[in-house]
Amino acid sequence: MEILIIIVAAVVGLALGFAIAKMLEKKQASNTIASAKKEANSIVKEAKAEGESIKKDKILQAKEKFIELKSEHEKVILSRDKKIGDAEKRIKDKESHVSNELSKNKKLNKDLEGKLADYNHRVDYLDKRQEEIDKLHNSKVQQLEVISGLSAEDAKAQLIESLKDTAKADAMSLIQDTVEEAKLTAQQEAKKIIINTIQRIGTEEAIDNCVSVFNLESDDVKGRIIGREGRNIRALEAATGVEIIVDDTPEAIILSCFDSVRREVARLSLHKLVTDGRIHPARIEEVVKKTRKQIEEEIIDIGKRTVIDLGIHGLQPELIKMVGRMKYRSSYGQNLLQHSREVAKLCGVMASELGLNPKLAKRAGLLHDIGKVPETETEVPHAILGMQWAEKHGEKPEVCNAIGAHHDEIEMNSLLSPIVQVCDAISGARPGARRQVLDSYIQRLKDLEEIAFGFGGVKKAYAIQAGRELRVIVESEKVSDDKAANLSFEISQKIQTDMTYPGQVKITVIRETRAVNVAK
Repeated sequence: MEILIIIVAAVVGLALGFAIAKMLEKKQASNTIASAKKEANSIVKEAKAEGESIKKDKILQAKEKFIELKSEHEKVILSRDKKIGDAEKRIKDKESHVSNELSKNKKLNKDLEGKLADYNHRVDYLDKRQEEIDKLHNSKVQQLEVISGLSAEDAKAQLIESLKDTAKADAMSLIQDTVEEAKLTAQQEAKKIIINTIQRIGTEEAIDNCVSVFNLESDDVKGRIIGREGRNIRALEAATGVEIIVDDTPEAIILSCFDSVRREVARLSLHKLVTDGRIHPARIEEVVKKTRKQIEEEIIDIGKRTVIDLGIHGLQPELIKMVGRMKYRSSYGQNLLQHSREVAKLCGVMASELGLNPKLAKRAGLLHDIGKVPETETEVPHAILGMQWAEKHGEKPEVCNAIGAHHDEIEMNSLLSPIVQVCDAISGARPGARRQVLDSYIQRLKDLEEIAFGFGGVKKAYAIQAGRELRVIVESEKVSDDKAANLSFEISQKIQTDMTYPGQVKITVIRETRAVNVAK
């Protein structure tokens, strides 16, 4: 019975607790809703106030913008009104000016009409007077014919003959005096022009040697350049055709070759190899091949810079390349490009002094020795060869004749030809400009190489050691070992028969077999 009472009491307690909790929860919810309503009302009030302020600001901004646009519009209208007023004023001024001019023209027309009537009256009077004078002249002529016994035509003929004889005598005397004076002053004037031309051109003495010095940072590099048992230096000599002299000279290697192009290729190749550090035969051949292409591009750039410096325009690309190639050629020891530039400047100055076209003279002076830079040797004189090239590439006849006639191979038919000939002599005759012995020496080395190329199977031929050795590289497919020995003997016999030279010439024939495959 007590347990039942306890259970009933517990149930009643739970029911009361639940009812109280519900009442508290309901009260709290009503409080939350009331506070939320208050907060919402305050937010709405704030939003309305803020909206009103924004609205007022926007209205003020709109009014200010309207006022600003209105003022700008009024300014535009005022400026247009001002322009229209100015235009109307100008039109009125022009109308008044035109009316004044019309009134002046009317007065002038009246004056001209009066003067024209007076002129016509005077012309009629002069015509009448001329008729009277002609009648009087005819009567006088008839009287003279009766007195002299000659007609007017016969008298006129006698007078003309006498005047002719007198004029001829006077003219011959004047011509003789002029010729004598020209003979006395021509040589003096010519010397004056030449001296002025030489003084106005500043030049350098340019002597090309057959040796270049390649400087090294240290002597340790020499061993790497020579390679094991000299294989690197042999590969470099075979690839470039330049003799490389490694001696006791500190931090320097000497490159010896008569051909300055080969020497420059060898110098640049050595510089690249030493800078890169990888020096072996395969790398040497690769670098030499790239350097040759670089030199060809440099030749074109040199030609372009030269024609731009001299102010010569419209030169064909092939002629520009020939001009650039002159840098690596010499004439009697004088650098060919410097010589041609000097001749071009001399020709320009001399042509200006004589009243001729200086640009055309410069063109002829620059191109006069292009026949000295053929890619293959030829028996045609360089002046004729240069003239043929100039004609082929569309140069003017005066320029072509000046090129071909500067050594008297053909007849001169323009005033540019003697100018180019004289300027060529001036440039070459300066003290120290040329060395005759060097040119004959270089020609002998070229002849040595040409003899080797005359035999079959020869791939390359290089004259080295000042012409004391001829190194011949043959194609292994065409020339066997036995034929290589015979080829060396045949070349030596040919040199003995066809050439004159001091001392002895050693002929070395090199035959190399290579097997090349590519792994893919």
